[in-house]
Amino acid sequence: MPITSILSERIRLLREANGMTQVDLAKDLFVSKQSVSNWENDNILPSVEMLIKIADRFGVTTDYLLGREQAPRLSVDGLPMSMAEHLNTVIIDLRNALCGESEEEGEEPPEKPAET
Repeated sequence: MPITSILSERIRLLREANGMTQVDLAKDLFVSKQSVSNWENDNILPSVEMLIKIADRFGVTTDYLLGREQAPRLSVDGLPMSMAEHLNTVIIDLRNALCGESEEEGEEPPEKPAET
């Protein structure tokens, strides 16, 4: 898949996963709804500056948006250490649960999810 298609798809998926409309995202980024629509439909590419703003808005890296990373990374910046440790425990529990389910079904374990 071309990098532009990956970028378009990831912007749309992140927007939808966050329960946002194109209008909502446009307001957050101070652009027009048409700009968001054009990015998602692979008509135009966001500028480098806008790519950084999009990544920051969704808490992912620009590498993830561009398809250079397969899983988004979770940021614990600004959280107390106790909360960051709790999130790490939850991720480990989820990873173990997923590995157990896939092994029971005779499937390969899933790829390692995002690191904290």
